[in-house]
Amino acid sequence: MKFDIDSPDFLAKLISRIVPAIIAVVIIVAFFSSYSVISPGNTGVIFNVWTGSLRTVPQGMAWRTPWITDVQSYPTALRTYTMVKRSGEGSSAGDDSIDLPTKEGQHITQDISVTYNTSEDKAAEVFKAFRGADITDIEATFVRRTIITVAQNTAGQMSLSEVISAKRNELQDNIQKNLSAEIEKMGFHLDKVNLGASHLPASLETQMQQKMAAQQQAQQAEYELQKQQMLAKAEVAKAEGEAQAILVRAKAQAEANRLLQSTLSANLVQSKAIDKWNGVLPQVAGGATPFIDLRGLKSSKE
Repeated sequence: MKFDIDSPDFLAKLISRIVPAIIAVVIIVAFFSSYSVISPGNTGVIFNVWTGSLRTVPQGMAWRTPWITDVQSYPTALRTYTMVKRSGEGSSAGDDSIDLPTKEGQHITQDISVTYNTSEDKAAEVFKAFRGADITDIEATFVRRTIITVAQNTAGQMSLSEVISAKRNELQDNIQKNLSAEIEKMGFHLDKVNLGASHLPASLETQMQQKMAAQQQAQQAEYELQKQQMLAKAEVAKAEGEAQAILVRAKAQAEANRLLQSTLSANLVQSKAIDKWNGVLPQVAGGATPFIDLRGLKSSKE
């Protein structure tokens, strides 16, 4: 059976079959284009390309007019952008740590992570500020550049030792304060800045190790000096204590002697001697004799 493609019946039949198929395809496409799914932890922004109006919708299914409105979502849950030296751990591949200058002109590389989000009432501002760009594109441009600029400007006002140790917490706090002010202008909210590992060049690392070793030796020497000084003070205190004790004993003995001497008299001494004499005179001349006043005895006999 042959078909005459030029015949009116054939064209009518062809059109009657194609048109419904096209309509069916359009309906299917329109249906699937009439909604978007806003992932959990995100807020959707629906933009009308004809009127330019914006409205936000929460997570879940968002209905829209096909070919007239566009939908973009932004994170209301916390999102972390990480820049680290070790490959595979950061938001970008390879060494992505930040080069930080110090006020002496030294340079180190610094790991850093930034946690941020937006709110449902600020999502429309983010859409306007970045012309509906996806959040990953915003991170790769605005967020990344802002983190680098703020961190470098803040660290450039500090010395190397302050950046890596002495004022590290202050550096982190200042970066957070300055970065928060910058990204909030664009509708984002900064939650936290965390400074990770600091990486020094090999030559600088050697210098720092030598400096630390010298400081440790100086601290050890200071400790030993203080120890010797304390021991010497202890010995002095001990000697002073002993000398004071001797002096106190000597004064006590002297006072006792003085009191004893003040209470003695010649009669008392003679009485004590008589009490102790056994009545026997010495058999050998020149020896000691009892303490007896013979004149007194003679006078008593007369």
